[in-house]
Amino acid sequence: MRLRTQSIKYKIVIVLIILSLVSGVFLGFRQFLTGPKSSVVASVNGEKITKDELYELLLKQAGQQGLNLLIAQKIVDLEAKKQKITISEAEIEKALEEYYDYYGGKEQFTQIMAMSGSSLAEVKKNLISTMKIKKLLEPKITVTEDEMKAFFEKNKEDFAQEEQVKARHILVATEKEAQEIKDKLDKGEDFAALAKEYSIDDSTKNNGGQLGFFSRGDMTSEFATAAFALPVGKISAPVKTEYGYHLIKVEDKKEAATADYEKSKADIEEYLFNQKLQQEYNPWLQEVSADYEIENFLTAAP
Repeated sequence: MRLRTQSIKYKIVIVLIILSLVSGVFLGFRQFLTGPKSSVVASVNGEKITKDELYELLLKQAGQQGLNLLIAQKIVDLEAKKQKITISEAEIEKALEEYYDYYGGKEQFTQIMAMSGSSLAEVKKNLISTMKIKKLLEPKITVTEDEMKAFFEKNKEDFAQEEQVKARHILVATEKEAQEIKDKLDKGEDFAALAKEYSIDDSTKNNGGQLGFFSRGDMTSEFATAAFALPVGKISAPVKTEYGYHLIKVEDKKEAATADYEKSKADIEEYLFNQKLQQEYNPWLQEVSADYEIENFLTAAP
């Protein structure tokens, strides 16, 4: 089940971005505290805005919520250490590879993180925290065969695989320019390099025009017709759409397939496990928090 699995992973990525942003805010708080007081961070017509003013605003807007998150993360770290739970580099890279695959490569994924105000390092840090939580709560969670079969039957249409193509493209404004680039490709020049140089599709050009896998309905009809007609490894002639002229290179294909429980079983189990993990996390956190001496100086501040 590729479509549903990717949707689930996309939601997890968004959560990681949010966690990274909150962590970044409080990293900023720490820098404000250790930096010189009343330093100017901006001005309007000479009227100064100081670090103190910015700190107070951020603290009012997200202070307690962010601090609660950091306290929870610290408890997770201490519990994992107590139970000798570790996360290997291989486990982290395996999880990240799934995100890279969905977004069309590591470079594209890193760019999306940067556009969200995050970074690969921050996502990796929060991914480690999430993996620790999974290992800590795993003994409390059971997913039965009956639950998996019931979920499969209820969502059967989502497990069918549509015919898909994996392709790159180069988008330019005119047919003449597209043909000139096609001539370069015919002479053996690299498609990804030319996409970075010439494509006007800002969402894919820096990743060599990579679009990842897509179904017919994901693209305009002209683009889809050309892409699905191409053999793997071949490059199209210029294809006109409402966006301009495209050169398309097909890299892989997947045939349509009917829903199959056995092939989908691992994905279903993961999805149901993550659902139960969300339900169990807060009760578990409250339970283990009783074992720790927690002092919240933020609530005690005047």
